[in-house]
Amino acid sequence: MDAPATASVGRPLSSVDARESRGTASTGDEVRLDTVLLMGLRIEVADEPDSMAAARAIFDQVWPGEGTQVTSNLLRALLHAGGYCSVVIDDEGDRVVGAALGFPARDPSLPGGVFLHSHMAAVVDGMRDRGIGAAIKQHQRAWAIEQGIPVVAWTFDPLVRRNAHLNVNRLGVEVRDYHPDFYGVMTDAINAGDRTDRLVAWWVVDSERAHAAARGDLLIPDHEAHLGSTRDLIRVDDGGPRLTDLPAPRETVLVSLPDDIVSMRQADPDLGLQWRLAVRAALTAGFDAGLRVSAVTSAGAYVLTPEESP
Repeated sequence: MDAPATASVGRPLSSVDARESRGTASTGDEVRLDTVLLMGLRIEVADEPDSMAAARAIFDQVWPGEGTQVTSNLLRALLHAGGYCSVVIDDEGDRVVGAALGFPARDPSLPGGVFLHSHMAAVVDGMRDRGIGAAIKQHQRAWAIEQGIPVVAWTFDPLVRRNAHLNVNRLGVEVRDYHPDFYGVMTDAINAGDRTDRLVAWWVVDSERAHAAARGDLLIPDHEAHLGSTRDLIRVDDGGPRLTDLPAPRETVLVSLPDDIVSMRQADPDLGLQWRLAVRAALTAGFDAGLRVSAVTSAGAYVLTPEESP
């Protein structure tokens, strides 16, 4: 499960101040594991009853629905089995304003055969768009490096523009696999009534791309400059968005996204569904043609370029 709450477009990650040297990721990115200070906030591992309860409360607040998102006994079991949980603490308000949860997963192609699947990451209303989502991810990254885990992976909604920007431009993830309706029917307030299509973010935490992203060195392509030489697979007219044509195997293309799909699908579910199906068709056609997501433009469009040869 993921949420728009995880994304924030704030100051560069290189400006994240840190304190306490123990548990430092040897990346030169100025990110520490134990306690990260960001604009008066701290991010800490949640492994005690009080902090675990606070994390569960954040998940239930961000994804309101029937029952609880994570029961206390399940969370305890996940952490005992090597999982990750953290909380974001606002010292001035003496409250928890964000949380994240991940658990070990298997991939035999990786050193050690294990990666961290980041299942949930959330920031409460009123605290978003301040760089907190990015800082949570950098905390996960430092934790994974300390644990000897080479990859952190998660799913995200391909239509949420701010998440695409965070994941691709600010974190430097590789985008893998398009899964139509990945979770099936969901009843929480954020996802209810929508198809749960997801992309997979694959974050090689000690890669040069991850280091460059953490330093703020990844360039964001100018959208207008790309439009002069690159065609957009999405065309918007009076009938709504639609796939213009299939991409060629060695072609670079754009896939535009709506400004705010979260507000759109609440105000006009039919238009939201049109965007869902158009972007699904465009991205799956691009992946089938051997293209990959290499960046997100300044206007929030995916840039798909030919897969690099091994």
